[in-house]
Amino acid sequence: MKLTLLYRLLGSSRMFLTLVICLAGLRGSAQVNRDTIRLSLTEVVELARQNSIAAKQAVSVKETKYWEWRTFKSNYQPQLSLSGNLPGYSKTYTQVLQPNGTVLFQPVRHDNSSLALDFSQTITATGGTVFGTTELQRFNDFDRKNILYNAVPYAIGYSQPLFQYNSLKWDKKIEPLKYDESRQAFVESQEQISVTVEGYFFDLLLAQVNLRVAESNLNSTRSIMKVANVKFELGKISKNEMLQLQLELLNAQKAVGVAKRNIQIATLTLRSYMGYEGDAEIALKVPETISSMEVNAEKVLEEAFANRSDAIAFGRRLAEAKRDVAKAKGQSGLVASLNANLGFSKSAPHLPEVYRAPQNQQLLQVQFSIPVMDWGRSRSRVKTALTNQQFTEYAVEQDKLTFRQEIITQVTLFNMLKEQIASNAQADSIAGEKYHIAKERYVLGDLSITDLSIAFQENDQAKRDYINALRDYWGAYYQLRYLSLYDFEKRQKINIK
Repeated sequence: MKLTLLYRLLGSSRMFLTLVICLAGLRGSAQVNRDTIRLSLTEVVELARQNSIAAKQAVSVKETKYWEWRTFKSNYQPQLSLSGNLPGYSKTYTQVLQPNGTVLFQPVRHDNSSLALDFSQTITATGGTVFGTTELQRFNDFDRKNILYNAVPYAIGYSQPLFQYNSLKWDKKIEPLKYDESRQAFVESQEQISVTVEGYFFDLLLAQVNLRVAESNLNSTRSIMKVANVKFELGKISKNEMLQLQLELLNAQKAVGVAKRNIQIATLTLRSYMGYEGDAEIALKVPETISSMEVNAEKVLEEAFANRSDAIAFGRRLAEAKRDVAKAKGQSGLVASLNANLGFSKSAPHLPEVYRAPQNQQLLQVQFSIPVMDWGRSRSRVKTALTNQQFTEYAVEQDKLTFRQEIITQVTLFNMLKEQIASNAQADSIAGEKYHIAKERYVLGDLSITDLSIAFQENDQAKRDYINALRDYWGAYYQLRYLSLYDFEKRQKINIK
């Protein structure tokens, strides 16, 4: 009876509905959590790039590739090393052949110390090595009180493989490609983080939108239930319609519970991936579209072939196939090496004397190996390498076609999604307006409960469709960045130090 009196005092069901909704809104605003951080899609992506485990792993891989590159470069620089035995003390028994043919074991106690300074420099064009050395040796026989010095004041030499595979030459072609590939792979890893975290962002955003929709539907259903109770007492609606509203209320309460659970799961997943350790709740901002961004397939293809690690890998794979052929040929047939050495040496009982008028020493030798009968092994290795080279060329050509097709497809999809955003936004606006009209018409008794339920469902679905359209749009956008390593907003190549 009190509801009936209130309904009549207000004089209009429209005023009654407005009052109930305002009171519900005030109560909801009083419960806003102050410990809430609002994040946009760009901010979430930046947090993930800085703090996620995937970002830290990418940095570790980048550093590993950098030091591998430094190791490669050092192979072409002069090498200087110091080696020796200090001390070289030994005390033992050794067999000594006697004049009568017998053997006696005599005690031996001596110190044989040595020190050498070696220099070497590789020659990339020939694969040879120029080297030099200086050595000093001191032998002290403690039993016989004898000290002897031996020295090589200086010696220089050259070692040259003949008719062999030149690894220095091929490494100089391939290793720079590998390093460039690793640098671009690092940029790709950052963009892959963007693609991944974008998915988690919209998982949580959709869950939050679902909660807002569910809470709004619950409040609206409760408000309508109050009006329906008045109408039922006045005999203007049937029992079946009341039961339908009660079912709607239960479904709305259930939807709120499910939405809260989904928010907890999505929040945990997003926090974990982007490395956010704060206690504040996360409220996401609905991202806007980039309306002025122009994307065409030719531009994306041009940037992709200039920037992607896959594009660099195409050339690297072909170079490695050619290297394997050269290696197989270099290990077949005549294998020889030339070694030459020129220097001075001398022995003396006193250290200064070993550097006075030393005697020269020379070495020149050619070592070779020729297979006389290998049952076609060398020829088979060469043929295998040539066949693999041909297969690699076909595989690279196919990968290039797939690479191009993937980019063209993604550009087409992105442009389609860009056009659909406006349609979904308009549909969301129309469905929302239709929903509010339906509520008012039901209060006025001009609409059935079935039509009101349909308006509820269409409004909810329109909001979800709009968020999903945004998700598809931004997913396609970040995927394009990943495929091309090009920033379409700033219109420049993506560079990450």
